[in-house]
Amino acid sequence: MGWAQQEFETIDLGDPRLNRRAVLLAERLGQKPGASIPGACENWAETAAAYRFLRNDQVSCEDVMTAHRQATMGRIREHVVVLCLQDTTELDYNGQAMTGLGPLSYEAQRGLYLHPTYVVTPQREPLGVMNAWTWAREFKQGDAPRGGVLESVRWVESYERIAEQARELPGTRHVCIGDRESDILALLVMARKMNHAADYLVRCQHNRVLPEGAKLWDEVMASAPLGHIRFEMPAGRGRKARAVEQEVRARRVVLPDRQGGQLEVTCLIASEVNAPAGAKPVVWRLLTNRVASTLQDAVELVNWYRARWEIELFFLVLKEGCRVERLQLADTERLQTALALYMVIAWRINRLMRLGRTLPDLPADLLFEPDEWRAAFILNKKPVPRQTPPLNTVVRLIAQRGGFLGRKHDGEPGARTIWLGMQEIAVFVEGARYARQFNDG
Repeated sequence: MGWAQQEFETIDLGDPRLNRRAVLLAERLGQKPGASIPGACENWAETAAAYRFLRNDQVSCEDVMTAHRQATMGRIREHVVVLCLQDTTELDYNGQAMTGLGPLSYEAQRGLYLHPTYVVTPQREPLGVMNAWTWAREFKQGDAPRGGVLESVRWVESYERIAEQARELPGTRHVCIGDRESDILALLVMARKMNHAADYLVRCQHNRVLPEGAKLWDEVMASAPLGHIRFEMPAGRGRKARAVEQEVRARRVVLPDRQGGQLEVTCLIASEVNAPAGAKPVVWRLLTNRVASTLQDAVELVNWYRARWEIELFFLVLKEGCRVERLQLADTERLQTALALYMVIAWRINRLMRLGRTLPDLPADLLFEPDEWRAAFILNKKPVPRQTPPLNTVVRLIAQRGGFLGRKHDGEPGARTIWLGMQEIAVFVEGARYARQFNDG
């Protein structure tokens, strides 16, 4: 059974032919994630069928995501704690003749906003996309405020979904994690209303006034530090990789809820000490419903927040690996269905990367078909083993086709070299299977 057939095992589009088409299209797009839809399909008949599928009124983004969500829940059940990462990204379709687009950060730009909840383990193993909202902003009318639903609502709605799922899976603690945009009082109030069925851990951007008149951050910084934490900060956003040491403080405080009541929260501040000359100190101010009275509690929360980087990697694969901003479809409804498929593909690429690192000895046939892992050996001019090889061996060979050098000091391959290598593997497997059919005929 191929990965797409397994992932979409429960898909129900009301017609078995549509179910099979969804699986085949996911398989094709996953083999060549950076190709256009015609480039990913094997022939014109398959391409035409793919476009018919995307414009079919019986098929929607939610249908695709429901099947993936059910598979994701199966993976979530296996873990004691999962981190539910929320964030919003822009999808730029400026210049395309597509109906249903709206303005982006600049009023002249055209595109959509995407707000997924991406689930990973504390060890950063990607489990899937729990839900995703897509929308187009309304255009401004003169100096009047922009119409439409407040975009901050997406953060609160996503928390509700996370908490509802946490109730369905009581054996797994769900933690909702977001960056500064998620510092919304309504989210904290909703969490209280739902009895904190899911924990929250959000980066604080508002230095709120406490009931006694003091400022939140000042109050926390006035407390004694719990201790220090050290870790390696990866490169990114113009920043070089470097070692970071932070002093950690945490304080349980009460915040006004603007409804005549109060919210009890923990504010944790991790501030870098001894930052290198010229480097901006790394300071994280976090709000959570959880109590952090010891250094061990605080370190766990900081490590969970650091895992938020995984959703940035997910967006990178979605945009640069799957090239979803180059999709040329007639309207946003078709686009949203295609985006659902590509989100599953982006999740799979990241999952291959992480499992190759954290569980290197897994049998490769758990994630690859025999033709695929054999192709990785053949293309790298390596003897094909008779027994199924370890996952890490196959992932490294695939990444070498995408530019990974595999030297001792190179570490493990990243998502970029994996998605590039997978395209070479797909072309080879396609040719080998055709040759096999030709010879059998």
